[in-house]
Parts: sequence; structure tokens; C-alpha cells
Amino acid sequence: MRNLLAFLLKYKFFFIFLALEIIAFSLIINHTYYQRHVLLNSANRFTGTLYSWNMGMAEYFSLKRTNVILAEENARLREKLPQSLNNDTATAIPAFDSISMLQYSYVPARVVSNSTHKRNNYLMIDKGRRHGIDRDMAVIASNGVVGIVMNVSENYAWVMSALNSHSRISGRLKRSGYNGSLLWEGVDYRTGTFRDVPSHAEIQAGDTVVTSGYSFIFPPDIMIGTVTDHFVARGDHFFTLNLAFSVDFNRLAHVYVVKNLVRKEQMSIIEEL
Repeated sequence: MRNLLAFLLKYKFFFIFLALEIIAFSLIINHTYYQRHVLLNSANRFTGTLYSWNMGMAEYFSLKRTNVILAEENARLREKLPQSLNNDTATAIPAFDSISMLQYSYVPARVVSNSTHKRNNYLMIDKGRRHGIDRDMAVIASNGVVGIVMNVSENYAWVMSALNSHSRISGRLKRSGYNGSLLWEGVDYRTGTFRDVPSHAEIQAGDTVVTSGYSFIFPPDIMIGTVTDHFVARGDHFFTLNLAFSVDFNRLAHVYVVKNLVRKEQMSIIEEL
């Protein structure tokens, strides 16, 4: 206590000056409109900046959780798309009717490793057997085809990318309806080749190629890419189309694993033949 009193006595003139300054400042602010307006605006800008900075930091650290929520929501929305429903056209059930049978469900996943520069490229995702993932399930991104699950562990899955010389994905030209097969010749991760399209088909640059839905793996009408050019090789009777992939394989971060819920039934019919 004695030290405190000694400190106050030593600096008494400073504290008196500070008190008088505060009183004068308060009188100016309370009785002068212009100064009060300037001070309030400055204070609002300062606090607004602090709140914005604080909110920005909070949003930044919650991005991972936000991405998970958005991926789960997108998966639920995809299940409501017409191509995810197994509609009995004979009974004329509308695509979004509650009694329509769901054929495809979607599991959001994160890409944990990926390659694009090899002849045969693969990627690993953070969902596995524990999440219902199995071999021969389709993997897609928000904007198109990615690949097919080849192997699974309890918590991870190994996916053969469309950028793989062994990959063959059934597709069709959306505008004309002609079918073909997607393959990759190992040149550029941004482009693929679409073959076996009849030479009498009408094709234009910019035509879109989507999945055909014939493989029991991919739902129909999932985007593959757009036609950049086409030609018929000498001695061939089919078009070869060069495609620009709709997916940027070099920037894959989030994908969806597609479960065909009636695949076992479809395959059982084939096995009986």
C-alpha cells in the first residue's frame, strides 16, 4: 500500500493531466455533433474490422467441417436425381415420387492420394468397407466421372482412375444417343479418347459425352467430357473422338462413391444365362 501511494504521489501531475484530458474529451464528444459523429464512425469501423477478422478466422478453421456438410448434402441431393431412381415406366411413377425405388446411393469421400502423370493412374479415398464401399463401385466428382473402385480395406479404397490404360467406361453422345467406350492413351490428363462410334453418326465439336448406364456401375448421364475433334482412321468404320475431360484430375479433392443398390440382382440374371 505504501508503494502504491508513493507511486501515485510521484506521478500525480501525469494522472491529473490524464483525468483532465478525459473530462475535456468527454465534454467535446457529448456537446459537439461533428466530433461525436467522427468518433462513432471510427469506432464502428474498428469494431467492424475486428468482427470481420474474427469471423473470417472462424470460417477458415471450420472449412473442413463445412466441406463435409456440403458433400453429405450433395450426396442426398444426388439421390433425388432422376438417374438415381429405378422407375417402373409401365406404372408411370413420377421420377420424384416417394414410392420410386432408389437405385443409386452416394457416399462422400476425400481423396488422400492421387496420380495423373503415369500410364496407369490410381487414387486412394478415405472411405472403405466400414462405410459400405466395395469393389466395382463407381467414383464420380461433382462435375463428372473419376474411376472405379478396385480394392478396399476397412477405412480406405483404391480406385482405378479414368486416366488408366486398363480403364474402359461405357458412354454415349448425349445429343445423338450413339454409344462408345472411353479410354485413355496416357498422353494428357486433361484429354481422353472415345471410340466405337459408328461412322455415320452426326458429330459436332462441343458435343457432350455422358455415361450410358449400361455397365451396372455408373448411373446414366454422368458427364465425361466434350468433343474437341473426331476422325475415322484408315480402314476403320468407326469414329475416334478426342474429348476434353469435364473433371480436372490434377485438382481432385472430394468425390462420391456410387452404390448401385440393385447390381447384385442385375448380375444374378446374367450369371443364370
